[in-house]
Amino acid sequence: MITQKELQEILHYNPETGMFTRIKSFVHNAPLGVLTGSYRHGYRGVTIKKKSYKLHRLAWLYVYGEFPKNSIDHINQIRDDNRICNLREVDHAENNKNMPIRIDNKSGTIGVYWCSTYKKWKAVIGVGGKTISLGYHKNKEDAIKLRKEAEVKYNFHKNHGKA
Repeated sequence: MITQKELQEILHYNPETGMFTRIKSFVHNAPLGVLTGSYRHGYRGVTIKKKSYKLHRLAWLYVYGEFPKNSIDHINQIRDDNRICNLREVDHAENNKNMPIRIDNKSGTIGVYWCSTYKKWKAVIGVGGKTISLGYHKNKEDAIKLRKEAEVKYNFHKNHGKA
């Protein structure tokens, strides 16, 4: 595992832009001063000494001197926005409270979907590893209203469910 000192010797991190640039080559013939990191599942990452790291975790190490013990949440849900002001250390459950809406969502709201069995809209919310049913509703708007109220009740992040 890389240390803060080793990281700062080979990469420069700009906390205002969230970008890393090479200041020492750690890959054969890699040019210096070039932005580093490749994409995987929307996150930027880099391999150093045959070990892969996500850049948001390296940003945390660079600034705070240690790897985060938990997950790192991108507050604005943009996976490659590694500005330190956009990163926060949270546990897995809290990280799930700031999820973007899935592209295959048909209702426009996380946790609200059409139940063809009952021909009604169903609202659910996941809390503490359990799914809580918020009931079946004739109107999609009623299901969405209950889901939004539950998000407030269970302290979900204001960006949860945004595209």
